[in-house]
Amino acid sequence: MSRQRADSQGSMGPDDEVMPYSDDETDDELEPSFEGEAEEPPGVEHPPVEARSEIGWRVKANDRPYHHLPEFQKKVFLCFKKSRYSGNAIKTYKYNVFTFLPLNLYEQFKRAANLYFLALLILQIIPDISTLPWYTTLIPLVVVLAITAIKDLVDDLARHRMDKEINNRKCEVLLDGRFQESKWMDIQVGDVVRLKKNDFIPADILLLSSSNPNSLCYVETAELDGETNLKFKMGLKETDERLQQQNQLAQFDALIECEEPNNRLDKFTGTMRWQGEQYPLDLDNMLLRGCKIRNTEECHGLVIFAGADTKIMRNGGKTRFKRTKIDELMNYMVYTIFVLLLLVSAGLGIGTSFWYQDIGSKSWYLYDGKNQDATYRGFLSFWGYIIVLNTMVPISLYVSVEVIRLGQSKFINWDLQMYFADKDTPAKARTTTLNEQLGQIEYIFSDKTGTLTQNIMQFKKCTIAGHSYGTIQLQFILPVDWGWNRYADRKFQFMDNALVARVRSKKDKDASEFFKLLSLCHTVMVEHKDGDLVYQAASPDEGALVTAARNFGYVFLSRTQDTITIKEMDHETTYKMLALLDFNSDRKRMSIILKFPDGRIRLYCKGADTVIYERLAPNSKHKETTQTALDIFANETLRTLCLCYKDISAEEYEAWSRKHKEAQVTMVNRESALDQVYEEIEKNLMLIGATAIEDKLQDGVPETIAKLAKADIKIWVLTGDKKETAENIGYSCSLLTDDMKIHYGEDIDFVNMACECEAVICCRVTPKQKANVVSLVKKYKKAVTLSIGDGANDVNMIKTADIGVGISGQEGMQAVMSSDYAFAQFRYLQRLLLVHGRWSYIRMCKFLRYFFFKNFAFTLVHFWYSFFSGYSSQIAFEDWFITLYNLCYSSLPVLLVGLLDQDLNDKLSLKFPKLYLPGQQGSLFNYKNFFVSLFHGIFVSLIIFFIPYGAFLQTMGQDGEAPSDYQSFAVVTATSLIFTVNLQISLDTSFWTFVNCFAVLGSIAIYFGIMFDFHSGGIHVIFPSVFTFTGVASNALRQPYLWLTIILTVGISLLPVICIQFLHKTIWPSVGDKVKRKKAPPAFERGRRSRRSAYAFSHSRGYADLISSGRSIRRRPQARGGLQDNIREVPHREAENV
Repeated sequence: MSRQRADSQGSMGPDDEVMPYSDDETDDELEPSFEGEAEEPPGVEHPPVEARSEIGWRVKANDRPYHHLPEFQKKVFLCFKKSRYSGNAIKTYKYNVFTFLPLNLYEQFKRAANLYFLALLILQIIPDISTLPWYTTLIPLVVVLAITAIKDLVDDLARHRMDKEINNRKCEVLLDGRFQESKWMDIQVGDVVRLKKNDFIPADILLLSSSNPNSLCYVETAELDGETNLKFKMGLKETDERLQQQNQLAQFDALIECEEPNNRLDKFTGTMRWQGEQYPLDLDNMLLRGCKIRNTEECHGLVIFAGADTKIMRNGGKTRFKRTKIDELMNYMVYTIFVLLLLVSAGLGIGTSFWYQDIGSKSWYLYDGKNQDATYRGFLSFWGYIIVLNTMVPISLYVSVEVIRLGQSKFINWDLQMYFADKDTPAKARTTTLNEQLGQIEYIFSDKTGTLTQNIMQFKKCTIAGHSYGTIQLQFILPVDWGWNRYADRKFQFMDNALVARVRSKKDKDASEFFKLLSLCHTVMVEHKDGDLVYQAASPDEGALVTAARNFGYVFLSRTQDTITIKEMDHETTYKMLALLDFNSDRKRMSIILKFPDGRIRLYCKGADTVIYERLAPNSKHKETTQTALDIFANETLRTLCLCYKDISAEEYEAWSRKHKEAQVTMVNRESALDQVYEEIEKNLMLIGATAIEDKLQDGVPETIAKLAKADIKIWVLTGDKKETAENIGYSCSLLTDDMKIHYGEDIDFVNMACECEAVICCRVTPKQKANVVSLVKKYKKAVTLSIGDGANDVNMIKTADIGVGISGQEGMQAVMSSDYAFAQFRYLQRLLLVHGRWSYIRMCKFLRYFFFKNFAFTLVHFWYSFFSGYSSQIAFEDWFITLYNLCYSSLPVLLVGLLDQDLNDKLSLKFPKLYLPGQQGSLFNYKNFFVSLFHGIFVSLIIFFIPYGAFLQTMGQDGEAPSDYQSFAVVTATSLIFTVNLQISLDTSFWTFVNCFAVLGSIAIYFGIMFDFHSGGIHVIFPSVFTFTGVASNALRQPYLWLTIILTVGISLLPVICIQFLHKTIWPSVGDKVKRKKAPPAFERGRRSRRSAYAFSHSRGYADLISSGRSIRRRPQARGGLQDNIREVPHREAENV
């Protein structure tokens, strides 16, 4: 049986304009760019757009066979076909029992480094080439592959468990005329399902009816966008009235034509054909998979997309991959090392040919029974040296880098000084691959509203019919008493009683229309809780305006799909809503067309002054006075909206309504068609007035911007506000200062002018233009960029920048879900960059420089040895030492430096922003540093080889034994190398902890422990062919002469480093060295005068002692200035001059 529609009081309105974009693209990326806009920088790839222009998705209600017709089949393989409609079972796992090993290995060997070492392993199996046992390469490779495989397996097992749990959830499906319990995996497209309170939504479903009035259904979208506040969805009026009972739903046979499956969470376009009529469908009518039913006892829906076709599953694709500058540089350096390896191996191979031709072939005792000429032997030697010198390309480098980045991300998450207690929100590193890039930021692009400001709106002022209200701000003026209005929000404050008096008098028609418009033209939803009205709005601005109207006597009470009820002072009125022309970022306005109880039809419109003034009628009054008021409001950093109306005749509305209905059901470019229809009716408007809303700055914003500016970071604010508003916000947040020269212009050359400015403010920008500005700077300046915002309109900008930061503010979690880092307050940005970013950059650079050095010092010993071994590809160390050098003997100390090292503590890092400059300049890791590490490694390898070589030339042990054999030489060089590299990292360590100390001493102890164990007789008996250095360590290291050799080798290796470090700290000190040496400065000094001043007496001692002492306090007359600006702390000045 059908039911009549009733008024409803709902929860939060559909926030479709700020729904989160998908991970693959944004709304702006789907639109073609137009002439004059910035091009995307090279290398930035956009995923293909999934939505097709032609509508080919048809769903028939209660008709499963329909979706298996031949016309809906698609080819899978050769002649095999299946239905194009996915089942509802999902599969997010990658592996099963049979595919895990081959597929995981395939994925790992797609990485060039792993493939390179696999090729080496194959070469080592060839007897004529191999001079190293196969396990020297196999063991490190297996360790790296195993660690990655275990991590992948753990992740995939979790996905298996989640898939099983989700696919086996239960839901009621209408089958054979009645609702039956079914598993989610068995649901199909076209099924009618019944959902109850707190149920998860199993598929993308068209809402048909619900137990709430007007088929309202409340959903929680936490799994989609991270928000826990409720949103409402609403069924069509026709389905609500005719599809309440089970038998009615069983007879439902509508055909739905809609867009094909895509990943657009913010959009749905479709048409329902039922009983000879067409009805437009949009996102308001859809319940998306992943959401949860709330505050609704029961609802019914039709499955449109199932399983892999649902929007949430379509968003499971890969996100745009971001790579740091150090990553790119590191890859190029590995390629450089590989080229060096080829050149060195080729040179040694040529040496083999000449040596064999001149010496080897003529020495009978070197005959090996192989009739190979010199050229062929040189060819084999080339491959042999590729194997011997393979450790120049470090296999453990990438794994170590990932471990360091993971640890640095955890430190960000654990930082209590970035925790916002008011909302219980910690900082969150949502990626582990970009930490060191935080120390190289050159440009910051910031949204204003909600990022620099609190996004908590308060109605402060207005202008109505040329008269401004709320402009008197005197201390003795009391706020308006709202006792006469039982619906008033007691937290709302307004300082002008004159406006209240005019509204209550009912004699000022303009004031009445002003607040009537505010109470009617919106998408706010209302709930009645404990006798009070609770408004939930799509944006804080809209909530503030409706609350203002409520306090002035025009109270929004309830709404349905086609009516709005308000209380106008002392009587209640219901208006019929004929059309709602919603807001979007391109239109910058919204309108509503209402039919009054007396039959009149009127359009109310509110929007930005730039678009409203273009659409005003020539005879509209108060244009100049309103514009003057708008400029005054903007100068006070208030957010403004213009209000206007238009009376429409019945004939004009009927003609326009027909066009509107046609546009509503068109399936191609529906939004564009609707915009064109909206334009036709939104013209010749009559201006009523304008509102002014205050949005206060967040705590610490001016100090943060000032400190980042001292770090030579250029800050750009991208906002949709008026120029005057943006400029004054710039001054209030210290982005603009008095000594700056301000340039205005709409056609500024961004490359040659804007990028040279200390600060830039872009006004009236759309979300797409924000991203284009970021792209311009990335493309032409090759700079490292960071974007920070809090709303869906910032998502594109956040994704375009090298680093994206999301603020978890009042506009939901859309920006956070798309960001790389997230926190609750803008002021935490200075700690993220100046502390964590700087530390991460310094640690990573120090790690990489040392890592390359220790591998060069280790590997090139073989190079020098080749000159004394007939270029025979023989190794200078024991094979087990080669195997374990990077795994056990030298990895832990440098790993801890990469995780824990600090040249200065966090307080000094914040106090002296100039410490940030080396990261911007890239001065700590570049090709110069790489070649320094290379030559340092060459020098150390020379010392480590030639000093023991000279010591072993003519020597005799104390017991008459000659410790000058090859194996003893290998032990001495290896021991010298271990001491050298571990003491070298000790010299490079700035911040010592017990863990660092333990790692250095422990690495040396592990070396000796493993060496004596491997050189023991017992293990040789068990594995005689694998452990061949029996007794060598105990025999060699008991000779004092060899210990002296080791000490001399290590000392000469480290002495130049100690001298160079001393000279750098005394003659060429870095910024950090200067800070460490700086003495404590005097507390205060006088600074320059400033035009913008403020009192600061409460933070310093006054003049009471001076006055009471009777001494003169006369001074030379000075220009007026605030004490806070004229007296500055020395450390801040010194921070600029360090």
